[in-house]
Amino acid sequence: MKTVLVLNGPNLNLLGSREPQVYGTTTLAEVEKLCASACASHGLALDFRQSNHEGVLVDWIQEAGKLLAAGSLAGVVLNAGALTHTSIALHDAIKGTGVTLVELHISNVHARESFRHHSYISPAAKAVLCGFGVQGYALAIAGLAGLAV
Repeated sequence: MKTVLVLNGPNLNLLGSREPQVYGTTTLAEVEKLCASACASHGLALDFRQSNHEGVLVDWIQEAGKLLAAGSLAGVVLNAGALTHTSIALHDAIKGTGVTLVELHISNVHARESFRHHSYISPAAKAVLCGFGVQGYALAIAGLAGLAV
């Protein structure tokens, strides 16, 4: 059984209480349950993680590259939070590992502040989802399941 690695970046541990008018009231623990259900419905395992530290996310993407090469990873769903707009290191990790990655945003970043309109992740990602709320996680997992066939 292949695994989907769902990575969450800075401040996503605050889901449910941080700007609920933008991100909703669903907690990160509830998102994890949603992801587990989505993975199970596609015959995939889930590895769900969150870090507020860029280097940890880079390490996890490098780990994902090794798992992909070994044939045990379907792909990565990455909600990099604000690092989307600042991290060349994440871009380089994705490109350097060749990992299949879906960039995910809970809100529609293009309808928000102008600094959120640019992503360093998008050019390295297989696909980008934004604006579907936390249901975007399930959509991203379904997309990876389709690619893994």
